[in-house]
Amino acid sequence: MNFEIVMQELEGLSKERTKKIYVSNGAHEPLFGVATGQMKPIAKKIKKNQPLAEQLYSTGNYDAMYFAGVIADPKAMTESDFNRWIDSAYFYMLSDFVVAITLAETDIAQEVADKWIASGEELKMSAGWSCYCWLLGSRPDGEFSESKLANMLEIVQNTIHDSPERTKYAMNNYLYTVGVSYLPLHDKADETAKAVGPVEVQQDKTKSKFLLASENIQKAVDKGKIGFKRKHVRC
Repeated sequence: MNFEIVMQELEGLSKERTKKIYVSNGAHEPLFGVATGQMKPIAKKIKKNQPLAEQLYSTGNYDAMYFAGVIADPKAMTESDFNRWIDSAYFYMLSDFVVAITLAETDIAQEVADKWIASGEELKMSAGWSCYCWLLGSRPDGEFSESKLANMLEIVQNTIHDSPERTKYAMNNYLYTVGVSYLPLHDKADETAKAVGPVEVQQDKTKSKFLLASENIQKAVDKGKIGFKRKHVRC
């Protein structure tokens, strides 16, 4: 299945309602508005195809960029490839749910994510923290440095309230994920989340809402979900 056929298939699955939802979250033209679940039959035919993924990602079309992440071969990608992808990720659904997920399936994931977190750029930071969430939620606890993750909890506690909006979301999710999926630091993550308290984020120019990781950690405790790991990062 070549580039032109994939673009035609995606366009054929477009829905105006889905398109409006994506736009309300920050997507812009060009895009079709394809529900992610509807991409699965096409993905099954293609499996992994990095050259095709690169062609699709370079279109700037949101649906094509998302699908590129589905068929990408993460192990064929270098750090410079990921930097190119994050530079083109213009809103969080690309940075956190395409680039960060793809990065999380590589051996260079922590190394690249660390650089993005230190970058000071909102979506790079968001992708870096999100990558750790995908990693912690799927890999054995033994693959991580406990002291490093503990230090990152302290960074969140000290900086989250002054961080850019999307970075706040990802940092808050990091608190939750360490608390739920990384057993050695469950107690410390819970304490940190309580110390952080509610995190205010702007939903739009007039409304804001509050994120509360401690409450969500407690819900996971109540449901017996502590230690949860997913089998696959990408669907």
